[in-house]
Amino acid sequence: MASAAKPRLDAATGYEVISPESYAKWDPLLDTFDRLREENPVAWVEDAEGRHPPFWLVTRYDDVMRISKDNATFLNNPQTVVFALNEAIQFAKNLTGGSPHMVASLVTFDAPIHMKYRKLTQEWFMPKNLRQIEDEVRELAVKTVDRLLEAGPEADFCKLVSQPYPLHVVMQILGVPEEDEPRMLMLTQQMFGGQDEDLNQSGMKDLPPEAITQLVAGAVKDFEAYFAKLTAEKRANPTEDVASTIANATVDGEPLNDRDMMGYYIIVAAAGHDTTSASTAGAMLALAQDPDQWARVREDRSLLPGIVEEAIRWTSPVQHFMRTAAEDTEVGGQQIAKGDWLMLNYVAANHDPTQFENPRKFDASRSPNRHLAFGAGAHQCLGLHLARLEMRILFEVLLDRIEGVELAGEPARSKSTFVGGLKTLPLRITPA
Repeated sequence: MASAAKPRLDAATGYEVISPESYAKWDPLLDTFDRLREENPVAWVEDAEGRHPPFWLVTRYDDVMRISKDNATFLNNPQTVVFALNEAIQFAKNLTGGSPHMVASLVTFDAPIHMKYRKLTQEWFMPKNLRQIEDEVRELAVKTVDRLLEAGPEADFCKLVSQPYPLHVVMQILGVPEEDEPRMLMLTQQMFGGQDEDLNQSGMKDLPPEAITQLVAGAVKDFEAYFAKLTAEKRANPTEDVASTIANATVDGEPLNDRDMMGYYIIVAAAGHDTTSASTAGAMLALAQDPDQWARVREDRSLLPGIVEEAIRWTSPVQHFMRTAAEDTEVGGQQIAKGDWLMLNYVAANHDPTQFENPRKFDASRSPNRHLAFGAGAHQCLGLHLARLEMRILFEVLLDRIEGVELAGEPARSKSTFVGGLKTLPLRITPA
């Protein structure tokens, strides 16, 4: 298909859908996606200055769902699975010896290797096994809520609850000592918060793209150094945790190579924390904005699973993934050429009114709620059951111990194109 015939986005809209600042300004971005789904649902995005590779932006729910489930036609590995500028892609290739992926992980693997690696820890994250850690998770939730209540009637929910709590849980599962959790939080925020000056721990404002890339690369190196030491410990003295499983795993009769092993640790440690943090804060924001709903769910806990699921859709913490066409194909009436790069925008898909009535409304009774926040198909999030468990238990404790909650200031979202959500949520709390 000739390039000139492609339905291109104008420069301003093309920049908006890749700009970290846009994702911090939620409603205007949703307005843009509403327009694109109607006018240009599969749109070609090409930067006139060549700062990033061109790609197809996919915004309709049905198209994103179809691509997500078709892992033969739409691949993860050939190009980076997260949107990146050319200089960041080249930086990764220089760092890794040719791969566009700074971290090799389940997210970047295609069949058949993807499933072989996924199966190594998949049982760990199934509901049957997770039931065995419910008491430990509840204990962590109680300690977290203790700290929130001790902070006084006004507190930042993100800082005291939604950021540290999921980190505590995933580090416990992984086998990381509690004293190392602050380091893991910092490294996670450097990886996923690198575009936001309040989260990247750099102390610098307005970082240029090359500095952000180097910041993320530094976090990856720190992760790798930490987990190399942990691997040696878990091989010498294996315990009942995910880190021991990874350290001693074999695929096709061979131990994991260092790069793949480190990628496995990083994806569990980082992705298992930041996404649940965003959904948890999103749920609390919705409840703080609707005191009647808080009161209802305090009285009727059967509403809680609906609140958890709707928070995950409404927040859409993983805002996009990229795919590469393995062959000539068609999406939404557009001809896609072999090798073309596509952005699956989950924020847009999870706010598609053809799938979700009044999608901007937080509706805990929404049913069905077949959102795409966990992805779909073979690459569906490994930790989806853990995320639901963590959120359910935390809100059970919060509802038991808090009579009422309301906003005590203006919440703020992070500047990030990839993993995003609230970075501050000031609340005024009335204890039960």
